[in-house]
Amino acid sequence: MARLPASANFLAPIIAETLLDRLTMVTREFHRALLIGAHDPALADHLRGSGTELTIVEAGLRLAAASGAIAVEADAIDLPFASFDLIVWPGGLDSVNDVPGALVRLRALLAPDGLLLGTFVGDGSLPKLRRAVMTDGVRPVARLHPQIDLAAMGNLLQRVGFTLPVVDVEALTVRYGDWFALARDLRAVGLSSRLAPAPPPLTREESARIALAFTAQADPDGRIAESFRLIHFSGWAPHPDQPQPARRGSGSASLAEALKPKT
Repeated sequence: MARLPASANFLAPIIAETLLDRLTMVTREFHRALLIGAHDPALADHLRGSGTELTIVEAGLRLAAASGAIAVEADAIDLPFASFDLIVWPGGLDSVNDVPGALVRLRALLAPDGLLLGTFVGDGSLPKLRRAVMTDGVRPVARLHPQIDLAAMGNLLQRVGFTLPVVDVEALTVRYGDWFALARDLRAVGLSSRLAPAPPPLTREESARIALAFTAQADPDGRIAESFRLIHFSGWAPHPDQPQPARRGSGSASLAEALKPKT
């Protein structure tokens, strides 16, 4: 990612725009923000422009050097607890070694009533590529990034202590001429496998088989429509003044009665 031009990461501006839209709907002001990954300048520019004191962290040394960030993995950020009232994570949650541990750490970094807001590429993405890499004649090893589903993310936010969690999904379709163009995009956005040790490289025969299986799923015009599922999430650090859910069983209206057809 660091060796490629910023424009190669086509997902970064899409995610940044969505997160900015959601951030502008929050009425409170944020004075201390942590940005995990500055792959698109829009988020950092917006936060600095609003007078927020901004800290940036990057997982890679080259990426950190390019943006003046702290080089550290998100599940190993060593900063004082309750240092921030906003944490924005525009992609990458699913790439850390310890996902629950990363969320626990971010929860500790947030001051009371602080907001965690982020996006990642979730479960159900790249279905046609997944079918292609399982074609006959290709060794069955991990080639793609692990993915987190919608329900698991909601459960994780609650388990680690976030309140008012919200998780939703946005479907994005991108059409490709061949498998090699998709592979270039995946490397540019950091979605190729980061497992250690790295899987053995594909042979020429395996690459040809995958390319053929991927092309076989093309639309009539010859292009292949691949799907990315962007999972957006948010959660708040607890605070006594936050809205509280009603006690279970305290409702006075019957849903069954409300849904009965009127005569």
